[in-house]
Amino acid sequence: MGRFYGAVGYAETTETAPGVWKEGYTERNYYGDVQKFSRRLEGSNVINDGISISNVISIIADPYAYEHFSSIRYVKWMGAAWKVSTVEVDRPRLLLTLGGVHNGPEN
Repeated sequence: MGRFYGAVGYAETTETAPGVWKEGYTERNYYGDVQKFSRRLEGSNVINDGISISNVISIIADPYAYEHFSSIRYVKWMGAAWKVSTVEVDRPRLLLTLGGVHNGPEN
């Protein structure tokens, strides 16, 4: 379908003070392929409908990605940061299914 090169955001929870935890993000760049390319409008009772995509990006994973795949939160692709809704381990790759726009903090 197409090639991919971009940042994948990992959430890391750190203790900033005794008993106070904060989620920060680390980004790492990966090469891969776009295996599925689709979008969906989410109708609701608001003026602007939300956009959700169901794209699958297959990245060539490194040891860090395998160890922290449960911490993957977003992928930067096509000028936006997209939430990762599903991560599937398929060695030597990770299959990332994207959802809506990621609205959290980024690096």
